[in-house]
Amino acid sequence: MILPELSLQFVYARLAWALVLAALVVALWPASWRLPRRALGALLGACLLLMFLPGAASPAWHLGLAFQYPSALLAGLCLVKLHERSRIVAGPVRAALSPLLAAPLALVGLLLYLDAFGLVAGGYYYAGFGGAAALGAVLLAGACALLAARGRFKPQVAALLGALALFSFARLPSGNLWDALLDPLLWGWALVTLLRAAVRAVLGARARRAPSAAEPALQAAGTEPISSMKE
Repeated sequence: MILPELSLQFVYARLAWALVLAALVVALWPASWRLPRRALGALLGACLLLMFLPGAASPAWHLGLAFQYPSALLAGLCLVKLHERSRIVAGPVRAALSPLLAAPLALVGLLLYLDAFGLVAGGYYYAGFGGAAALGAVLLAGACALLAARGRFKPQVAALLGALALFSFARLPSGNLWDALLDPLLWGWALVTLLRAAVRAVLGARARRAPSAAEPALQAAGTEPISSMKE
């Protein structure tokens, strides 16, 4: 088991929490309003200054007591969100976390939490420190490279690859692969993403069924005057 350098953890935690805070502020900004890049840069700089305050004056110190470190994937997805808002001029903003990525994150998080509570005695979290975790990181990186070779290298794939690189070369954030790919905040984000996708699917299905149900009534209303004229 190889743990990261304590100084690297210190710098990583403050950088990652700054990205998370900036992404949260941007999420509160209405999507229809254009966010200039200068304003976005000023926001990110302010978040960095805030997180790098010494000792307990830094919000990162208090956040670390509650959540430890943000996962590298969460930090990468927050960076994707900031990038999306910086390049949008008009039109809808693309989601930083897609349901396709949220689904496995939600399932893995559920399994890890069940394991932590003792409901599933598998020791899956501790497996993230072993050689199997290194092999899993290599396989995931290979999958990202395959997507890039097929021209499907999306920003979310870049965030995943960056998280794997931080784990492989610097063992950040904690030396555990699961901590590099998942944390409570990201798990909650994945659940909300799946819930929103499910609600949209249900509403879309109802909207598609509504016109089909009204067609017989419309047809009857359209043919009634014709029959009366024939009479």
